[in-house]
Amino acid sequence: MVFNSCTLLKLQKVITMPRGMFKSRTLRRVFRRLPSGKSELRYEQRNPSVAHCARCGSQLHGMPRIRASKLASVPKSQKRPERPYGGVLCSRCQRDMIKVEAREE
Repeated sequence: MVFNSCTLLKLQKVITMPRGMFKSRTLRRVFRRLPSGKSELRYEQRNPSVAHCARCGSQLHGMPRIRASKLASVPKSQKRPERPYGGVLCSRCQRDMIKVEAREE
C-alpha cells in the first residue's frame, strides 16, 4: 500500500501543546464524551472552597459549593439557611449571638 502525505496526515493523531493559560492547574481538566464517541479534554473552573463560620471557623452546612454565576440559577431557599446570620455563622454561634443581643436589650 502506498502512503502519500495526505493519507499520512489522516492516520496520524495530531498532538498539540496546551496554551499557556491551560498549563497551570488553575482550571481543572475534565474529559467529556462527545456524541461521536470520542473523548475531549475541556477546562473548567474549580469549585470554591467550603464556607466557614466567621466566629469559630467551623464548616457551614447548607451552603452550596458553586460559583456565583451558577448560584443565580439556584432557588433562593437553597442558597443559604433562612435564619438570622444564615451563611455567616454556624448554628451554635448564631444561638450565642441571639442570646447576647437579647441580654443587651
